[in-house]
Amino acid sequence: QVQLVESGGGLVQAGGSLRLSCAASGLTFSASAMGWFRQAPGKEREFVAAIGWSGRSTYYADSVKGRITISRDNAESTVYLQMNGLKPDDTAIYYCAADARATYYSTESWVYWGRGTQVTVSS
Repeated sequence: QVQLVESGGGLVQAGGSLRLSCAASGLTFSASAMGWFRQAPGKEREFVAAIGWSGRSTYYADSVKGRITISRDNAESTVYLQMNGLKPDDTAIYYCAADARATYYSTESWVYWGRGTQVTVSS
């Protein structure tokens, strides 16, 4: 049974930083692409970032490039999302995803999902 457990969310002021973590179990983590998505109230879930199984390839939404960094530790079966320069528009529930079957940018490509962690950025 695959489990993805996000942590690290919280309330932060604009310009601040947060580091999200996603601990994975029940899958061959080192062979799985991992991704982060977010969903703001009243909006669809959107792609934030993804990382290939080795960690050498990373992908970002234009809206977060230069502010957010995705990384992974295959020994710990954990993927991270370092978020700097946070803006109120970054307020959303952030979801971890595993095992993409097609394009990383689509929610439909990902097989496994965590329950999410809330990030709130105050102005």
